[in-house]
Amino acid sequence: MTSYVALHNGRPASAEDLVPLAFAGYAHFTAFQVRGGQVRGLDLHLDRLRSASVELFGRALPDDRVRAHLRTAIETGPADLSVVATVYSPAGEFTVAGDDVEPEVLVRTAPPASGPEGPLALSTVAHERVVPAVKHVGELAKTYYLRQAVEQGFDDVAFTDRRGRLSEASIWNLAFWDGSAVVWPVADMLGGTTMGIVRRQLEHLGVPQRDQEVTAEDLPSLAGAVVMNSWTPGVAVHRIGATPLPETTLFKELLHRAYRAEPLVSV
Repeated sequence: MTSYVALHNGRPASAEDLVPLAFAGYAHFTAFQVRGGQVRGLDLHLDRLRSASVELFGRALPDDRVRAHLRTAIETGPADLSVVATVYSPAGEFTVAGDDVEPEVLVRTAPPASGPEGPLALSTVAHERVVPAVKHVGELAKTYYLRQAVEQGFDDVAFTDRRGRLSEASIWNLAFWDGSAVVWPVADMLGGTTMGIVRRQLEHLGVPQRDQEVTAEDLPSLAGAVVMNSWTPGVAVHRIGATPLPETTLFKELLHRAYRAEPLVSV
């Protein structure tokens, strides 16, 4: 029988372990896909957990301990998995716990995922995430605006900041194509691990990239767009708001090729 788990600090999570997390909103996490028992961009996930823990809790767990918890969960399940690792403080919310309180880790596994086929139509809404550089939990706005977008006939939602700059989508990073270079939007947002993998592999492949502020007015001049997250390095976007975007197989295939160039490593 296929086995998926929820481990608290490396041990099977009990109801007593999980009850305090039921309404916890002060925590952070990372998510990734496991293929053949291995992971892409492990260093980026460890960096994310470490820096977010320091930002939220004032201290971080050693990387080797986090890796041990991840390894235990991965080895318990099948070769292909989805993994979410959540880090939180046992002091709970609405407290000013000092850095003497050590963070704890919940690792959950689930069936592998690869994301939607696309192409997607994205609505736009003005929204700026709090502490955008941290992948934190309890973000009501993401699901709220996603539901509104679907009710309006879209597939998902993209966010703009107070200056009108496109930043990210509900659970996705955005990337654009100008016909010869990959364009990464500039705004306060979460830098995704898949985004980090793709960026460094595009550099190795010699593909031009640039960072640019992108607004709705810039969209007609672009030659394509995608969303990406831990599921996939690229799902085509054919419309943002009222603006249609060309579907370019070349752009999507380029991002997938860059992602595949990242080596799978053992945890």
